[in-house]
Amino acid sequence: MAAFARAFGALIQRSTLSSLKNPSLIRRIEFLELGLQCVRVGVSDVQQVRQFRAFQPVFMGRRSCKIAGRKDAQNLKKMKRNSKIGKEIVAAIKKGGPSPSSNTVLAAILDKARALDVPKEIIERNIKKASEKGQDTFIEKVYEVYGFGGVGMVVEVLTDKITRSVAEIRNVVKDCGAKLADPGSNMFKFRRVRVVNIKSGDADKDQLLSVALDAGAEDVIEPTNIDDDDDDDGNEERYYKIITSSEGYEDVLSKLREEGIPFEQDNGYELLPLNPIEVDDEAMDLNKELISKLLELDDVDAVYSDQK
Repeated sequence: MAAFARAFGALIQRSTLSSLKNPSLIRRIEFLELGLQCVRVGVSDVQQVRQFRAFQPVFMGRRSCKIAGRKDAQNLKKMKRNSKIGKEIVAAIKKGGPSPSSNTVLAAILDKARALDVPKEIIERNIKKASEKGQDTFIEKVYEVYGFGGVGMVVEVLTDKITRSVAEIRNVVKDCGAKLADPGSNMFKFRRVRVVNIKSGDADKDQLLSVALDAGAEDVIEPTNIDDDDDDDGNEERYYKIITSSEGYEDVLSKLREEGIPFEQDNGYELLPLNPIEVDDEAMDLNKELISKLLELDDVDAVYSDQK
């Protein structure tokens, strides 16, 4: 580096002696002199620069993108759950008053919110919201959508403004190239059941099958498969689903407690497709995009499809 600096300086000196009368060349020489100063300053720091460049750059590849996508989905799921509980609080107070001691529906919702670790500020904000002047109660609505590849969808909504919710859903469906369906067009493809969700890491299938059999449950659905290169990722929330009737729901919970198997708190009812259908990759991607955009709407609580 020092030899290079000396040779560089000699070049500048020869150029200066031969062309002092050329303004453009003088400007070039000034630029070269500035470069020489930078070289001299940097000589002592060469080792540090080399040491820094020894580290390999970090690339965000396919795996990182998948993990980020799943975390976003998990965060959206929690946000939707908290939003739904907030709306349920408002609806319960509108119907039965703000006192949990006299309003058993509200008391049950507050117990569920605490069990699910819903932030305290969300609970307090919605209790206050229920008493505000002009705040309407929340009502449940269901919309049906024709997806891609023959897939039918059911969109569950909890809203205080029906005109707003239907307009937002219509816009999303239209933008995605899908179509709103008439009431009853898709609902017959599903059945409403009680579902108990258990994290895949908390129990194995044989154990849950035994519980389901003893409690009289209908079925145990295994977690959705994920890619092989993501099998070692501990951030993926995957669940077994024990399917049961309303009458057998408490029996399933009691049996799970006896076996010491943790489960998610009451998620209410879910819609399961009677005959899931297979679609090609293009239709699958289009349906995923449609469902994702629908779930981004504040009024939408859940979207069910009969896609396998």
